[in-house]
Amino acid sequence: MSEQTDTPKEEIYYDQRSVALRTTQSICFVKEHDKATMLRLLLKDYKKEKQVVIVVKSKKKADALSKLLNAKEFNATAVHGNHRKTQQQEAAIKFNAGSLHIIITTDMILKTLGLENIKLVLSYDLPELPQAYYTRLAFMKEQGESIAFISPEDEPYLSDIEYNMKKEIEEKTVEGFIATTTPVHTDKAKKDRTKKPRHRKNKIKKDTSI
Repeated sequence: MSEQTDTPKEEIYYDQRSVALRTTQSICFVKEHDKATMLRLLLKDYKKEKQVVIVVKSKKKADALSKLLNAKEFNATAVHGNHRKTQQQEAAIKFNAGSLHIIITTDMILKTLGLENIKLVLSYDLPELPQAYYTRLAFMKEQGESIAFISPEDEPYLSDIEYNMKKEIEEKTVEGFIATTTPVHTDKAKKDRTKKPRHRKNKIKKDTSI
């Protein structure tokens, strides 16, 4: 009688880092002053079909993007800490019902909204810590996709995220997008680091895995 052996089942982990690894991710390299243009072009495919969450680092930026997108006939609204709790809840209800397609918010408020059926999380700004990036992706419950805009200022955060995940995120191009030169009026323009390699593989970093 032959001995039977059971094939061990692969264990599935549901911590936020593991969920991030199973979520479709891509990045777009873009300078800060070109992000709004890239956003408009990218969102054309999502205008009436999918629920989108755009995560930014400031209330001011959320308001500016909401004004910009609505001027281009996108169904979008900003939701942040300057809005009353009832306003935040109303926006979340509309989003979950499908009558509002785009919410622009910050990490702090996103955690409180209870949004459902998110098909795209767009990181307009990367968070400083990988954990915050994983949290954004976890709200999609592995059903949607993540796209992050990476400016030269964002590159150190991208390096931390990829190092922590032990994974290089696929680069994506946006059809019709043409980069422009840095505006002349930026008196304190930061050093252009776009010609540096996207990864700093020789840099020894402390492992911040969670």
